[in-house]
Amino acid sequence: MPLLEVDNLTTHFHTREGVVQAVDGISFSVDRGETLAIVGESGSGKSVACYSLLKLIPQPPGEIVAGRALFEGKDLLQADKKTLQQIRGNDIAIIFQDPMTCLNPYLTVGEQLIEPLIYHHSSSRKEATQRAIEILGEVGIVEPEKRINSYPHEFSGGMRQRVMIAMALITEPKLLICDEPTTALDVTIQAQILDLVKALQLKRNIAVIFISHDLAVVAGVADKVAVMKDGLIVEQGSVDDIFYNTQHEYTKKLLASIPEGAKPGASSPGTFNPDASSIENKPLLSINGLKTHFHDYSGGWLKRNQKVIKAVDDVSLSIQPGEILGLVGESGSGKSTLGRSILQLVPVTSGSVIFDGTDLTQLSSAQMKPMRRRMQMIFQDPYASLNPRMTVFDTLAEPLLYHGLATRKTVTEQVLALMDDVGLARSAIRKYPHEFSGGQRQRIAVGRAIATKPELVIADEPVSALDVTIQAQILDLILTLVDKHHLTMLFISHDLSVVRYIADRIAVMHHGKLVETGSTESLFSAPQHEYTQKLLSAIPVADPARERERQMTLTKLIPESTSEI
Repeated sequence: MPLLEVDNLTTHFHTREGVVQAVDGISFSVDRGETLAIVGESGSGKSVACYSLLKLIPQPPGEIVAGRALFEGKDLLQADKKTLQQIRGNDIAIIFQDPMTCLNPYLTVGEQLIEPLIYHHSSSRKEATQRAIEILGEVGIVEPEKRINSYPHEFSGGMRQRVMIAMALITEPKLLICDEPTTALDVTIQAQILDLVKALQLKRNIAVIFISHDLAVVAGVADKVAVMKDGLIVEQGSVDDIFYNTQHEYTKKLLASIPEGAKPGASSPGTFNPDASSIENKPLLSINGLKTHFHDYSGGWLKRNQKVIKAVDDVSLSIQPGEILGLVGESGSGKSTLGRSILQLVPVTSGSVIFDGTDLTQLSSAQMKPMRRRMQMIFQDPYASLNPRMTVFDTLAEPLLYHGLATRKTVTEQVLALMDDVGLARSAIRKYPHEFSGGQRQRIAVGRAIATKPELVIADEPVSALDVTIQAQILDLILTLVDKHHLTMLFISHDLSVVRYIADRIAVMHHGKLVETGSTESLFSAPQHEYTQKLLSAIPVADPARERERQMTLTKLIPESTSEI
C-alpha cells in the first residue's frame, strides 16, 4: 500500500472572474523511499495540489471540491484540525518556494527551527537548539552556532532557502513535499541539498514529492514524474519513460524549452563582440575598486567593530554599451550586493561607480532620482519587491506615470502591451500579487523593470522562479529588448546554463572578489580558476542516464558559503 494515495483531487478558486479549476481531478501515489516529481508551467496547479493535501489553501476563496488523499490509510481531506496539526511539520513537512514570506521576520532563525522539535517531539530547549545548529551546518550555513541568532533579513536569498530546508528536515518527516526547494540556490549548494535529501530519504525511508520546473534537477532526483497542465495530469510514468519515451505534446514542449548551448547567433556577424566593443566604445558602466562592507551585529551592538563582513571586496569591472555581462557565483558570494551597490541601493564603503561618465557614488539622493529611470533592477524575490496592495495595473503604470512616459489616456494601452511582452494574461490586470504563482509574480517584476526603457538593467536572478517555457520566452524577450533598444545588462544568476545562453561575457565572484572573467564560450570550454571549474562540474543535465553518471563521478563538494547580509 502506498504511503500516500491521491484520487480525483479537485480544487477550485472562486474569484471575481468566476471559478478557476486550479486542480481538476488528478490522481497519483508515492511509496516509502520513492521520489515523485510534479512538473509543469507556472500556474499549472502543482503547488495548489500539494497544499490542498494539508488544507493549506485559503478557504475561501479556495475550495476542495472532491477527492481523497490517503496517508497511512487516513484521509487527509476528511481529517479534523487537531489531527492535521499533529501531521503538519511532523509526519509531512513542506519546503516552501518563497522563504522570505514564509520565515517570520520578528524571530531569529533559531527560534523558528526549534519550534517544531519542541511542539512535536517534546524536546528540551537545549536539545532543540543543539539539533538546530547541527542541521544548519548540514545545509551549508557557515558558523551555524553564530548564525542561529540571526534574523531572516540578515541572510542572502539562497541562504534563506537553506534555512527553510533545515526547518523541514529537522523533524525527519515520513513525507517531504519540496516546492521548488533549490530554485534560489547555486549549483554547488543545490547538489549538496539534493544529496542531503537523498541521504535522509535512504536513512528514514521517507517519500518525497518534488515540485519543480527544472527538468535537469528532476532527471537526477525522480523515480517517477507527473506532468501537469491547466490543473490536469497530462502524462505520468517513470523518469526514463518521460524523458526517453515522451507521449504528450506538452511534455515534448517542456523538454524542448530547456536552455542549452551558447547564446543564439553568438558567432554570427554583427553580434556583440567584447574585444571589438572595448576598442570602439567607452564603457557604459565602469566600476573601480568597489568595496561594500557591513558590520556584524550578531554579537550585540557593543561589539559592532569586532568583525566586518566584506560582501564586495575591491571589485573592478566594466560593461560595454549593448553588452550582457553574466555574474555568477555561489549564494553569499556578493553578487546581489554588487548589483545593489551599483544602483546605490546600499551604502558603498569605497570605490567608484561611473555610469555614462557620472560617478554615482558622488550623487545625492535627489541627484540620483533622474538617473534611476535610466537604470532599473529586477529583484530576486518578486513577492518581497512588489507592493501587496497594488494591482498589476498599478504596479506597471506607476513608473510610466512617475517618469512622464505615459498619460492617463495612454497608460492602459502601454500596461497591456507590457503584460503581453512578459506573458501575462490581460484578464489579470486587476489582480494583486498574492493571486499569482511565484513564476507569474516574477513576470510582473520583469515588466516593471523594462517599463521605463532603461539603458542599464541589473537583473538579479530574473528567471530563477520561472518554468522552462516561460524562462525561454523571458530570455528571448531580454535578448530582443537588448538588441532593439540597445540595452546594457548585468545578469546575475546561479544557473550557469541560463547565463551561457544569454551572456556575452561572464564574471565569476567568490567571497566578495572577482576570481575570473572572460568571454562566455572560452570560460565554459577552458575555465582557468579552480572555483570556476567546480561550478561548471556541478551543473545538472536534463538526461536521466547522463545525470546519474555525472552524480556518480562527481566528487562531493564542500560548502563554501559566506555570511553575506
